[in-house]
Amino acid sequence: MESFSVLLGGAAGDGISEAGGMVARILNDLGYRTYRHIDSPSLIRGGHTFVVVRAHRRRISAHRDHVNVLVALDGQTVERHAWRLKDGAVTVFDGDAVKLEDLPERVASRCVGVPVKSIMTDLGAPAVMRNTAILGALCKTLAIPWTVLDDAITRHLQKQTELNRAVARRGFDSSAEQVTIRPPGGMPLPIVSGVEAIGLGLLAGGLGAYLGYPMTPTSGLLHYLAQQAPRFGVKVYQPEGEIAVMLMALGHAYAGERVAVGTSGGGFCLMTEGLSLAGQAELPIVVVLGQRTGPSTGLPTYTAQGDLDFALGAGHGEFPRVVIAPGDVEQAFAWSRLALDLAWAYQLPVIVLGDRTLQENWQSFLDEETPMLPRFAAREWDGVATSDEPDLAYLRYAFTADGVSPLAFPGREGAVVKVNGYTHDEWGATTEEAGLTARMQEKWLLKERTMGVALDKVPEVNVYGDASAAQTVVTWGSPVGALREIGELLGVRVVQVVVLRPFPLRQLREAIADSQRVAVAEVNANGQLANLMERYGLPVHVRLNRYDGRPWAVGELRRRVEEEVLA
Repeated sequence: MESFSVLLGGAAGDGISEAGGMVARILNDLGYRTYRHIDSPSLIRGGHTFVVVRAHRRRISAHRDHVNVLVALDGQTVERHAWRLKDGAVTVFDGDAVKLEDLPERVASRCVGVPVKSIMTDLGAPAVMRNTAILGALCKTLAIPWTVLDDAITRHLQKQTELNRAVARRGFDSSAEQVTIRPPGGMPLPIVSGVEAIGLGLLAGGLGAYLGYPMTPTSGLLHYLAQQAPRFGVKVYQPEGEIAVMLMALGHAYAGERVAVGTSGGGFCLMTEGLSLAGQAELPIVVVLGQRTGPSTGLPTYTAQGDLDFALGAGHGEFPRVVIAPGDVEQAFAWSRLALDLAWAYQLPVIVLGDRTLQENWQSFLDEETPMLPRFAAREWDGVATSDEPDLAYLRYAFTADGVSPLAFPGREGAVVKVNGYTHDEWGATTEEAGLTARMQEKWLLKERTMGVALDKVPEVNVYGDASAAQTVVTWGSPVGALREIGELLGVRVVQVVVLRPFPLRQLREAIADSQRVAVAEVNANGQLANLMERYGLPVHVRLNRYDGRPWAVGELRRRVEEEVLA
């Protein structure tokens, strides 16, 4: 098959996420490019969890609604997802939890029941290994050789490996080949989540310290960097709360260490006073902001793009910042690395704005699809006195032609490094003098303009599909995965805005030039990017919004484009 999808479903606690991860790894070993989408409630046990693993011979970064194989550990999975089955699809189910006579006719006509309870009892295996038995049956159903599954279990299931192998073998032998997938072969690729890609980008950018307080969907970044800390010599902390996270991070920045923090909307609310301190004190900081459905607690384990306005203007007062929204794992790696560079080159906060869809789902990582972005160097003090007074040899906030002051850090010979959250003069001493207040504000405005000119030479806007089409769909963040495919399928122009502040007006205007109809697709109710475009005088004819906590699948978004953009 050119492309196919497998859905695995069960209750929270059944190991559905791990089983989906194993399916993705196995298909990756066979040479497919894979994407794993997980839908799970905020429950430890119970509820309903499902994973869609999609495989393709070409690059993908979105899932599809309809599937070729349905794997059910309970009857609820069949009830909820029977509508997804394509013609000729196969259902693999736990024969002890789901009775054949209870299955809908279109499911019962082509299905494989696995005697899971008998397998567990015979081998003395714990109930949590039910998914291993089903995994074995799935591989046999897809005509995947036992050796491929056995190798994957040996490499990825480090606990009770031999028992897992035995359970999988029994499940494998209980099934029969139903679908021949004809793998493309070739070398497997790394499979990474968005938070892992962001973490790798930060490490490549010279990260020295990371601080976070667990909050989905960025909790995984804290865990990942903690695992990598010994290898890369990075300091990783979990303070008592988000306020402490931000203030401790600013201390690292003051001391000269590249630092990042991670949070979601509620935690970012608590960080915003510290964000304003970073603006006033010109301290470099990267904030990884993961969006989920709000307001308040909202849907903690579901997705949204509702925090764009918040990120653009968070904090009190006026100060420059950068807001970057990568759309896939390759972009997440490249732009997170650049985020650290920008924070230090221009001494300001940089927000890497993702969502749950990007940050927690898995994708195959292709080196050749990684954006080639330039590096930016910090401007360090050269040791030459910037004042005639001996005690003021170093001016932390020296006025310069481009608004960027030379950096020095505590312990530097000849430099007293004073930073200040009050309005201050060049040295850092508090002032309430009107002229200095205005001049310091103008310094920040100049710095943001300087940065905007530099970023305008970087590809802040990407164009996919038919670049000359009269119909254009603009997006930001993770929906670009589905839209790239839709652009090719329907012959429409797809435009992705990666940098949201400073707003890339020239690049976006050129990207949508000559469009007769411009739509904006985003996962929020108010059309936050659409509103931003209109504020800059750009046309928006159609708004494609989704706001139920779920991401766009390729098929559903394609239907919206056909009905509302191409009609």
